[in-house]
Amino acid sequence: MKRQITIRLLLALGLGAAVATAALAQESPLKGKTVAFVPTSLGYDLTDGWNAMAGKQLQALGAKWVVRDPNWSTDAGAQAITSLISEKPDVLLVQNPDIQSYARLLKRAEDAGIAVVQVNMRSAANTSAFVGADWVGIGEAMANAVVAQCGKGSGKSGKVSIVQGVLTAAASTFQMKGVQNVLSKHPEIKVVSNQAADWDASKARAVTDTVLRQHADLCGVIGFWDGHDTGTAAAIREAKRQGQVFLVTNGGAAMTGCSNVANGNFSAYMTYNVKQQSDDLVAVTRDLLTKPRPAAMVSRITPITVIDKASLRPDSCWNLADVRK
Repeated sequence: MKRQITIRLLLALGLGAAVATAALAQESPLKGKTVAFVPTSLGYDLTDGWNAMAGKQLQALGAKWVVRDPNWSTDAGAQAITSLISEKPDVLLVQNPDIQSYARLLKRAEDAGIAVVQVNMRSAANTSAFVGADWVGIGEAMANAVVAQCGKGSGKSGKVSIVQGVLTAAASTFQMKGVQNVLSKHPEIKVVSNQAADWDASKARAVTDTVLRQHADLCGVIGFWDGHDTGTAAAIREAKRQGQVFLVTNGGAAMTGCSNVANGNFSAYMTYNVKQQSDDLVAVTRDLLTKPRPAAMVSRITPITVIDKASLRPDSCWNLADVRK
C-alpha cells in the first residue's frame, strides 16, 4: 500500500514538473521570435563563446537561434545577411569584418524592420544596438603598459613594434587611435614597425621575426588580438627574447589567453570578457523584442580588465568546454 502511494506521489510530482516546464515555455518572453547570428567565422574563442553562451540563453527564453558562418569570407557574410533579410528574423546579430563591407546591408535590414545588433566590431552604419569592447580604451591601455616598460626612465631602447589586424576593421582602426592618443605624448617611444597581420598568427609571426632581426634591442610589441599574437609570441620565443621584449595584447578572456600569460608568452593581457558580452547581447536582444524600439543606437561597452602574472587568478578566464556542457 505504501509503495502504491509513493509511486502515485512520484508520478504526480513528475507530471507537475512537466506542466510547470510547459507553462514556463508558454510564458517565455521570446517564444516564436528568431534571432540570427552572422560572425566573421566560427572556430575561435570569441565567436564560439558568443554562440554557446548567448545562443543557449536566448533559446532558454524561447527564441529560435540561427547561425550563418561565413568562414572568414566577407562575400559569404554579405550573402548570408542578404538571405536573412529575406527570411526576416526578428533580431540580427552581426560581427562586422570591417567598417564598410556590410554597412548598406545593415541599413537594409533595419529598413525591413529587423533590429540589428553589431557585435564587438562596428560598421559605418548606425543600427539598433552595439555590444562590444572599448577599442580606443584598449589601445590606450596597451600603449600605457608599453610606456611603463619602455619609456622614460626605463633605461631601454624605447623601440616598439605594432602588429595590427585587418587595417579596415573597426577593432584595428579604434585601437590605433587609442595607441596614438598615448604615444603622441611620449616622444621617447619609437615605433619601428606598424604592420597588419590580418588576424593571422602566421603573418604576425613573420612580421615580428623580421622586426626582431632588424632591431635586436626591440623593447615592446603592441599586438591587436591574442589570436594572432600567439604567432608574435612564438617569434619572440624563438629569438630567445622572452622576458626581454614586452608583449601586450588583448582578447575575450578565454582560457588560452590566461594560459599564455601564465607561461610568459603574453606580458600583459587586456580583456573584454566574452561572458559579460554574451549576457549583454541577451539583455539587449530581449529589450529590443519586448520594449519599444529605441530612438537612438544603444551601446553596451564591455569593461577592460588587465591580466598579468601578478593579477592572474584561476577564474580570470573562461573555458569553452565548460560553457558547452
